[in-house]
Amino acid sequence: MGFYHSAFYALISCCALMTYKQYYTFKGSAEEQPLTRNLDPTATNQANAFTRLFLVVYCLVMASDWLQGPYVYSLYKDQFGLHEELVAALFTTGFLSAGVAGYFVGSFADKYGRKTACLLFCVAYSAACFCTLVPNIYVLFLGRIFGGLGTSLLYSAFEGWMVTEYHQRRIDQHHGNPLRVVSEWLVEITKTKRSPFIASATLLSITFIVISSTWNENYGDSHQEKSSESPQSPQPPATNALQTILLNKRILTLGLASCFFEGSMYLFVFFWTPALAATQVPSSPPLPLGMIFACFMASVMLGSLIFNTIVSKLNLISHSRLLTIIFATASSSLLIPILTSSQPITFWAFCVFEACVGMYWPSLGYLKGRYIEDGMRARVYGILRVPLNVFVVVALSLIKEGPEYRNTVFMACSGMLVAISGVSHYIVRE
Repeated sequence: MGFYHSAFYALISCCALMTYKQYYTFKGSAEEQPLTRNLDPTATNQANAFTRLFLVVYCLVMASDWLQGPYVYSLYKDQFGLHEELVAALFTTGFLSAGVAGYFVGSFADKYGRKTACLLFCVAYSAACFCTLVPNIYVLFLGRIFGGLGTSLLYSAFEGWMVTEYHQRRIDQHHGNPLRVVSEWLVEITKTKRSPFIASATLLSITFIVISSTWNENYGDSHQEKSSESPQSPQPPATNALQTILLNKRILTLGLASCFFEGSMYLFVFFWTPALAATQVPSSPPLPLGMIFACFMASVMLGSLIFNTIVSKLNLISHSRLLTIIFATASSSLLIPILTSSQPITFWAFCVFEACVGMYWPSLGYLKGRYIEDGMRARVYGILRVPLNVFVVVALSLIKEGPEYRNTVFMACSGMLVAISGVSHYIVRE
């Protein structure tokens, strides 16, 4: 059994143990009672049905995204033989597309419906997957444009629909993830790194059918403004959302936190493969990319389970304080590849970073849900992603071959995470 297989089984075993302990330790405990204490059986059943409805779609959507993860960089670099600068240009195009779309998709979702926006995501992301089948540089760039549009919709429309549809319902955000192993298996069977993208498009087609047949439509306040008989609206919806961000220190700080942490995360997606490859000796076999990514996603799941234990179950720490610890820990983990050339140490440092990702999403999601109004939720989420994508575009547009630039990026991301940790500690208080 190889190192990465052993690491994967160890991580999954930890996740299984924590899940077992949480279920049997906290089953029926006082922490769980507030969810259903004041609900009659009918309301409780409806709440459970809603939870299952959203999670089915959400798992399909995230599965379609995660299936692609291990092989995006490798598809461009290894299978298509593109230079690293051109690969960076493709990634940059995707983030630039997401940045431009981020300013508009929120208003679109609030005005025309979050369900409609989710369906548009399925179409756009499927188009991005199909573009990987054509080894033409122009088609690949077109695919990245569709991918950027889909990413903006993914991180604004779905959460906006869920929170508005059932604002008071808490949905735990930890997911199992054997999908990276599935990606590697698909590549081994088909002998092409395009196969995970086809599987992803298949899942998106299923998601489209499920959403269109089971979800209700909901809107933001811009839809009400559109339907109003008043001939004039005081300000454009996007302007209102931008003012909300700039005038509310907590929302602005959460936006900066999103920019720095998620920006570091997206740059990590680009750099983890060459960073691990740089630690290999010349005679080593190729990296098992699918298995490594499976370990990363098991780390995300473990981080979510840790969050669920210390915040949701035991109430040991507030969401805002945990967020500052997450940023500081992630900052330290990104320094490890600069300080060592050991592949196991670098790998485990990356796993720590991914565990921080697992704790980050529910922490930030709770705080955004608390401080951002439902009526402009999708618009604010979309605008908050604009500086994030600008940050990533600038970093990727300056990319150079070799470890020097990669280490510079890791060091810069580490410094920004330390800075936002301090800022969020003083401003984002519950």
